[in-house]
Amino acid sequence: MPKIATAIDEYRSLFAAEDLLLIDCGDHLDRMSMETEGSAGLANVEIMNATGYEVFVPGNNEGLTFPKHLFEGAFRDHAQFDVLACNMFELESGQVPAWMSPWRIMNKGGLKIGIIGLTASYNDFYNPLGWDIQDPFELARITVNLLRSQVDVLILVSHLGLGFDQRMAAEIAGIDCILGGHTHHLLERAIMVGHTLIGAAGKLGNHLGIIELDYDTLHHKRSRLVGFTKDVTKLPDSIRISSIIERYRKSSQAILNQQVAHLYEPLGNTWHEESELGNLLADGIRSWTESEVGLVNAGQLLDGLPAGGITDYHLLTICPSPINPCSLHLTGAQILQALEEALLLEFIDKPIRGFGFRGKVLGTLCLSGLDVQYNVSFPPYHKIVSVMINNEHIELDRRYKVGAIDMFTFGAGYTSLSKGLDTRYYLPEFIRDVLKRQLVNQEAIVLSRSSRWKAVNG
Repeated sequence: MPKIATAIDEYRSLFAAEDLLLIDCGDHLDRMSMETEGSAGLANVEIMNATGYEVFVPGNNEGLTFPKHLFEGAFRDHAQFDVLACNMFELESGQVPAWMSPWRIMNKGGLKIGIIGLTASYNDFYNPLGWDIQDPFELARITVNLLRSQVDVLILVSHLGLGFDQRMAAEIAGIDCILGGHTHHLLERAIMVGHTLIGAAGKLGNHLGIIELDYDTLHHKRSRLVGFTKDVTKLPDSIRISSIIERYRKSSQAILNQQVAHLYEPLGNTWHEESELGNLLADGIRSWTESEVGLVNAGQLLDGLPAGGITDYHLLTICPSPINPCSLHLTGAQILQALEEALLLEFIDKPIRGFGFRGKVLGTLCLSGLDVQYNVSFPPYHKIVSVMINNEHIELDRRYKVGAIDMFTFGAGYTSLSKGLDTRYYLPEFIRDVLKRQLVNQEAIVLSRSSRWKAVNG
């Protein structure tokens, strides 16, 4: 944000406020960030206020990774900009919350500009948090038809992804411009689909998206509409924004440095084989979801934990991903396939991007309720000699209740784990919350040292 703010300040020096409109397309908050986590998002809102944002559309990082009361508290009570989402309804009331608006008409440069917000629908996750995200395409169509005759220019701010943006541009008449997020596409030059311009500014705050519009007031039509992105990575940091971040870094560190557990011995971690910490997490997920089996990839943990006092900051550092536990029913054959893959370097060392994952590589599988014997010299997909589930031989046709992580259900990593039935997501807790509970259970720590993978010869 400090570099983006510098780029924005450059534009403010060239144009009057009447001729500028600053919009954020969502996913500004990331609970991997210490400042965000320690302030429950208030750091981000203050930075957006200080940067001069006028419109914000929530992404899944805001709506899904924060409990409803924290999400509302940050934006309802502190935002000095409009929060827009025409398809985001409270589950209980069936209404868009009072602090949010479906759309807004703003006056800029003598023009009436209509702005519509849309966010992606993941109701398997949103519903347990108290939200109902309705069909974005249908709500877009209805809202465009409502506003088109009232405005000179109509902008749709989308946290839906480029494919969905292209579909709306092709099938819904009357949209001048779509500003897109969610899928992290970088369109260095905005693309025209039909009569609609689509812009997208990538990820990680490395680019600022810019749309330039000229309007012919005599003929009541746009005369020029272009879009491009500006690389901000080499710009100096805004001192104003950097000072806000530093203030929240200090206050967040104080909050997150509260001790939550004490370890008498360190708990190791590795991505290539089972470890105490990985086993502890797998046991915790199995218990949390009341399942027969627990599975989690070792790559969720970036490091081990030292002996001594353990804080929330430790947990954020080693387990930063905003990933939720889940349960699902898998066949023995599906479990066996994942176990075979967990012995192969092509899976263990596989880089994973997206799906909420903030680690580096997939890592092997950490197990709970399973005892696996394998022979490393055997060929791929035939290395496993035997699998016991709770002291009984695995049955390939039987369905087992498995505690796992939401990332698996999206097809990331071990693909057979995405084919389960009766999937249930446990929100709002992250897997680091599961780990926190495990760390105060001495019996669980002792159990984590028991081996679940056993190499055999012959």
